Amino acid sequence: MEQIDRLRALGLFDARVPRYTSYPTAPVFSPAVGSDHQTTALAALPADVPVSVYLHIPFCERLCWFCACRTQGTTTLSPVESYLGTLEQELALLRDVLPQGLRMGRMHWGGGTPTILPPHLIHRLAQAVKAVIPPTEDWEFSVEIDPTMVDRAKIDALAAEGMNRASIGIQDFDPIVQAAIGRAQPFDVTHQCVDDLRAAGVGSLNTDLVYGLPHQDDARIADTVEKVLSLAPDRVALFGYAHVPWVAKRQKLIDEAVLPDDMARYRLAELAGARFRDAGFATIGIDHFAREGDELETAARGGRLRRNFQGYTADTCATLIGLGASSISRLPQGYVQNAAATPAYIQRIEAGTLAGARGHVMSADDLLRARAIEMLMCDFRLDRRALRADHGDLAATLDPVLAGIAARFGDLVTLDDDALSIPPEGRALTRIVASALDAHVPEGVRYSRAS
Repeated sequence: MEQIDRLRALGLFDARVPRYTSYPTAPVFSPAVGSDHQTTALAALPADVPVSVYLHIPFCERLCWFCACRTQGTTTLSPVESYLGTLEQELALLRDVLPQGLRMGRMHWGGGTPTILPPHLIHRLAQAVKAVIPPTEDWEFSVEIDPTMVDRAKIDALAAEGMNRASIGIQDFDPIVQAAIGRAQPFDVTHQCVDDLRAAGVGSLNTDLVYGLPHQDDARIADTVEKVLSLAPDRVALFGYAHVPWVAKRQKLIDEAVLPDDMARYRLAELAGARFRDAGFATIGIDHFAREGDELETAARGGRLRRNFQGYTADTCATLIGLGASSISRLPQGYVQNAAATPAYIQRIEAGTLAGARGHVMSADDLLRARAIEMLMCDFRLDRRALRADHGDLAATLDPVLAGIAARFGDLVTLDDDALSIPPEGRALTRIVASALDAHVPEGVRYSRAS
């Protein structure tokens, strides 16, 4: 209890801080940086350096109550097919901007529910992207899969287009928890999905779990973890539920009275993490686990782990091009986000311009802090020597901040001339430590809880 009391005193259960999938975070983005900057930055990309592509499908047949993603419900394919036509228009605009010969090292389809697409639309969309940005020979194509919205024909279509990594949303297998979050997903349906993916030759499987959901307790999450282990995933993401009904209105459907309290939530994360480690998974960053030899585990062990909008990644592409409503592009000069609302996105594309609506141009100080925060989030170690080598004298501007962190967190961090490190007993505080390096704190923004 003494350790928990220390973590509590340092803000673990009270602080609301970013997840730092980018720096600066999206609330900092400004409408002053939009499609004009997007066009210029894309045109200036070096043609011989592969890029990553993220494609957002915002549609779902059901809207899960816990989800805070940019999504919208539909009971027909008509708006989905129309949206695909807009994506093709966006790709045509990109073709006129991108340097000739640019290749795609990675592609990820997220949502929403990408598997709402029937096979003929899967082929149409994948081929449209590849026609504009051809893939490299060793590319990775990953897709977020809803087992209740996929069948063997869709999986075969995705595999035929090159999908070699699948990410399955699970959250929790307990039917009481599922009913409380508006997501019915029987275990046997998920198991069949995994069998179909393996049969189609998809070589890597990621599963997403969430702790802190309504009605979750030790027994329920333990049972879910055992079921997940029986699926033999290569990676597991274990996210803390972010209850932000002021952002995601649908979360108002969740009964706050049955959400686990601070201690229960912390215990759920510890119990699940310990079981994955006992099963041979390595801990990756603050919320991922991977089997030995998995690309993510190898990257973490070799100091090559990175962090982007999908979480932890081994992606080495410096540029990420976002397609679709609300997608964010990470460009050498900074970030640009497409118009978030689907109608606004469609309007911009149909007007003949790229859909960038807001963004941020990185200063030298931003680049320094972004890398420092990423080091902490990925490695629990801010390498001061590496920062000095890459950022010169500017790195010294962080010295007072690091000294303040050391004074505030005591022996839960270590600081010397080489690095600031977070030992295992302090790693629950990583996001709070990272937030001390954040020079952009937008007024009135409420982030998710740190625990």
